[in-house]
Amino acid sequence: MNATSGTTTTLTVDGLRIRVAHTRPAGIDDPPVVVVLHGWGASIDAVGSIIAGLRDKAEVVAVDLPGHGESDMVPAAWGNADFAAFVIKVADALDLTRFALVGHSRGAAVSIVLASDPATSGRIERMVLTGAAGIKPRRKPSYYAKVASAKFGRVVGAVGGPPGKRLQQKIRARAASADWLAAPEALRGTLRNVLADDVSPLLPRVAVPTLLIWGPDDDATPVWMGEQMEREIPGAALIVLRGGGHFAYAELAGEFNVIAAHFLMQAGAR
Repeated sequence: MNATSGTTTTLTVDGLRIRVAHTRPAGIDDPPVVVVLHGWGASIDAVGSIIAGLRDKAEVVAVDLPGHGESDMVPAAWGNADFAAFVIKVADALDLTRFALVGHSRGAAVSIVLASDPATSGRIERMVLTGAAGIKPRRKPSYYAKVASAKFGRVVGAVGGPPGKRLQQKIRARAASADWLAAPEALRGTLRNVLADDVSPLLPRVAVPTLLIWGPDDDATPVWMGEQMEREIPGAALIVLRGGGHFAYAELAGEFNVIAAHFLMQAGAR
């Protein structure tokens, strides 16, 4: 443990400096432990409403995943499984033997990897997923045209010298997603990998009680993805809130936190 600032701590795990928020409720002996995982391009700050909603009932740990927030950049192009393995290493560094998970978007996809792997699912007590990413979206023809254009741009950029690089940048600006354009160059290989990861085959292997909470106006991970997860994750239940989009957990924080806390703190959850 290297430094402490306010409610956050900096840990060094596998040579990477990682920002961790770690709270523990007063007056509760042996509280349940909940690990909160943010989505792509986000940080601990983005899940602050979840931390605030649970910290009086549970020991809450939230992590700036590598390449996000104030944590170090990933050392290579990672996929969901690499992030999942790293979460376990952070849990080990904090002596968390068993814990529940709350995952948003890409953090939910990482949670699914953990809960479906026999090597790690035994450490996960319960899981709340909201706006979960990881299922291949239903694409329109225009998407595939953009993909072809982007691939052409990479070829031109590689062989066309400075003029080719300039053309590649113009093609990127027209074809790339907002996440791609916002991602630093060192993180784009990771973004490519996680977008290519399809968690659908993992869903029937999830061995953890799972609650899905969705916003009906989610246009990043539409409700049909939550419905598929409900069908394919054994025993999963889906709650669609009244209002809210991809960040419904923050837009409707009071309702979300009541539902999530009730599920996570149920008798027999630990």
